[in-house]
Amino acid sequence: MTRALGIIAAAAMILLFAALMIVVMPAVQLQAASQAPEGLEPYSEQALRGRQTYISLGCVYCHSQQPRDPSIAPDGLRGWGRPSVPGDYAYDAPHQLGTMRTGPDLMNIGARQPSVDWHLTHLYNPRIVMPWSTMPAYPFLFEETDVVLDGDTQVKLPEEISPGVFDVVAKPEALNLVQYLLELDRSYPVDEIPTIEVAGSQGEP
Repeated sequence: MTRALGIIAAAAMILLFAALMIVVMPAVQLQAASQAPEGLEPYSEQALRGRQTYISLGCVYCHSQQPRDPSIAPDGLRGWGRPSVPGDYAYDAPHQLGTMRTGPDLMNIGARQPSVDWHLTHLYNPRIVMPWSTMPAYPFLFEETDVVLDGDTQVKLPEEISPGVFDVVAKPEALNLVQYLLELDRSYPVDEIPTIEVAGSQGEP
């Protein structure tokens, strides 16, 4: 009986040690590293609604939100911004990191492309602004009307693309999504950017 109790106690201590090392300590470290940087503001209510549209449309399947270290990918040279740090995602739940890059990384799209008109046109038909784009169009985020009311946001389309007698106005879902994209701006400076040492390299990564 005494031997059995000793075995049980030893097993419990091993499990406790494993839990501390695998669960508790990483959680504490991540919590400290994930504090919001000074330059990061919470999403506005409109952007949060747009974020739900972003999620529902499955944008994460073609776009990432994680500029990578130069030793992994030339994201800085692509104009996608500095490598991301844990604090960049302090207000993101669930995270939309993504792994596919059929389209560009969007973590700093608000800094790269701050034009509401550009985003609306791009959502209505991406090939208007980027003829080579493979991104699907989202015309259901807009409506065609022959009467533009006060407060409507009209999409500024080229004459050769315009549907003719109708004007195209953005629905609230489109405006919310654009606001979310505009608030994807992590161009503020951070104290420390993590780097990855490349095996065999002698200089900075």
